[in-house]
Amino acid sequence: MTHFVLEKNAVVRGLCPHDCPDTCALLTTVEDGRAVKVQGNPDHLHTQGVLCTKVSRYTERTYSPQRLTHPLKRVGPKGLGQFEPVTWEEAIADIAGKLQHIAATDPEAILPYSYAGTMGWVQGESMASRFFHQLGASFLDRTICASAGSEGLTYTLGGKLGMKTEFFSESKLIIIWGSNSIASNIHFWRLAQEAKRNGAKLICIDPRKSETAEKCHVHLPIRPGTDAALAFAVMRELVIHDWLDHDYLEKYTLGWASLRERAMTWTLARAAEVCGIEESLIEDLAKDWGTTSQAAIRLNYGMQRVKGGANAVRAVACLPALTGAWRHRSGGMLLSNSSNFTVNKADLYRPDLLGARRPRILNMSTIGNELNHPGSPAWGPQIKAVLVYNSNPLAVAPNSSQVAQGFAREDLFTVVMEHFQTDTADYADYVLPATTQLEHWDVQGSYGHTDLLLNRPAIEPVGQAKPNTEIFRLLAKAMHFTGPCFTEDDLSLCRTAAGPQVDFEMLLSQGFVTMPVADAPFATGGFATPSGKCEFVSDRLAAMGLDPLPDHVPNYEVPVAGHKYPLAMISPPARNFLNSSFVNVESLRAIEKEPLVEISFEDAALRGISTGDTVKIFNDRGEYHCKADVTVRARVGVVNGLGIWWRKFGLNGTNVNEVTSQLLTDLGRAPVFYDCQVEVALIKKG
Repeated sequence: MTHFVLEKNAVVRGLCPHDCPDTCALLTTVEDGRAVKVQGNPDHLHTQGVLCTKVSRYTERTYSPQRLTHPLKRVGPKGLGQFEPVTWEEAIADIAGKLQHIAATDPEAILPYSYAGTMGWVQGESMASRFFHQLGASFLDRTICASAGSEGLTYTLGGKLGMKTEFFSESKLIIIWGSNSIASNIHFWRLAQEAKRNGAKLICIDPRKSETAEKCHVHLPIRPGTDAALAFAVMRELVIHDWLDHDYLEKYTLGWASLRERAMTWTLARAAEVCGIEESLIEDLAKDWGTTSQAAIRLNYGMQRVKGGANAVRAVACLPALTGAWRHRSGGMLLSNSSNFTVNKADLYRPDLLGARRPRILNMSTIGNELNHPGSPAWGPQIKAVLVYNSNPLAVAPNSSQVAQGFAREDLFTVVMEHFQTDTADYADYVLPATTQLEHWDVQGSYGHTDLLLNRPAIEPVGQAKPNTEIFRLLAKAMHFTGPCFTEDDLSLCRTAAGPQVDFEMLLSQGFVTMPVADAPFATGGFATPSGKCEFVSDRLAAMGLDPLPDHVPNYEVPVAGHKYPLAMISPPARNFLNSSFVNVESLRAIEKEPLVEISFEDAALRGISTGDTVKIFNDRGEYHCKADVTVRARVGVVNGLGIWWRKFGLNGTNVNEVTSQLLTDLGRAPVFYDCQVEVALIKKG
């Protein structure tokens, strides 16, 4: 491996690796070999020197006294977090031996489990993929966040493509759909505020009256899972009032006649009843969209976490083509721009190491079911080993009681690579200390803008922590995997990932490079679909026996009056957490205080609940205890279980995913976190 001498006193360029569309450029100030400050890079267009509260406290996380600094081996029952320190040599030798023993019978009994604890291409799946490909382990279907929306977008626009985020500042109408931008997309929110100061109208569509909804001109508090119904009603109004760009429809779209026919069945009255809002709100939304030339939608992934999530994204993605909004660089929509980055997958992940083998694929969103499956000829062998990195499935996966039951199996060998003793780490046989972003190389694209960024290590690893890449190199060596691909160093992996089309020397010197993307990518069509058009009708879906048109697909769990679980629950992130990554940062947890459910005044009064009371959220899958906040943020009939707390910080050792299900979306095989029926009951008065 190539070794680099870190400067004891320097300002080091890096990037934020967390699951956020902003993908900020960082500057880390190092004094006497210690990171003393992390700030945004003012030279980066999309960061402009500003970081969110979470990442601005990154040094607190890196130097936390709770940081894992040496390998640990379990000495007590699973789940209790009882470990003793061991050497790296002991840990690697024992892990490799156990994996070799399992693989000798069937390597598909071994499963990797990872997601976006880092979004980096190198510390994410580079050396890890090579290791698991060589091993022949089961594949993991990484669906837990975005796959439903991604498929919906791909079948309509041809990929995860959209507006360049910087041009939202020029828009005259911005619809923020399924996103709390103030909490989860702050640099976009800055652009929206700039547009607002220049006269733009801001509309928020969200079941919750979020911090963002409060700051917009209009809020449409629709029921969870009714976004497609709203989109179709808007389409119908566009047709009735002829707020259409007929030239754009004729030249650059496919299937308008069929989509029009379906849209015309969605009257204002029908959509208002389904969505649970006033007809006038839908009517005004359609007029604003149809009569504003520079109109833009910032869509986010919250709205696709229901049964019909992919169809909902498809329906919304049709709207800019109806009015020709794509003609303007400040018009159209953005959910994700990640398809603009062409990761050099063949050289980075090395799928050729599989040879002729084609391992089975197991869904990370149903890990509770997968771990508890006994195995069968059709399904394959029972899972005997799980290697977890960049994820905390005990906290983030749905139906978490089933997940905990699976990880508690004494015959399941579990290795967790982590920064802290998470809920999942408590169930591990070995916990291996991993480096944070300040301690390793990485390279990464963004799903919210179009810049590629490089991360340089700013400090030496804390304690005995090692990068994920190095851990997999050590395991590969111990398992006698030969070949130069298992010794490639991290800077070389960064070059490999970026590929030959990127000016890597500029990336090294500047810390970021901008991808060559047109200002108005679909001004004259040029969609990435097979037809080159915005596909209202998808022949690819039809070939699979699926509805080629988008549709409103009702939720699995639609509460009705008199049902034993009469409330819908969504579980948006608490403002100061990002999935489960920052829950243990004491200063951030002090702001959030305790696990919380937001409930409307009307629903609270029916149950004798007041703010500060301890309540339980429950259904047939389990129960979750937390504090109540009686607030206008919750609409009647919907409660907001703010997440994602670690289970060990929960009032009864659970979190909000105790009550979510392992059901999957219409497309994309994704979880339905926001498609959940519950009841809320008082436990103790505050």
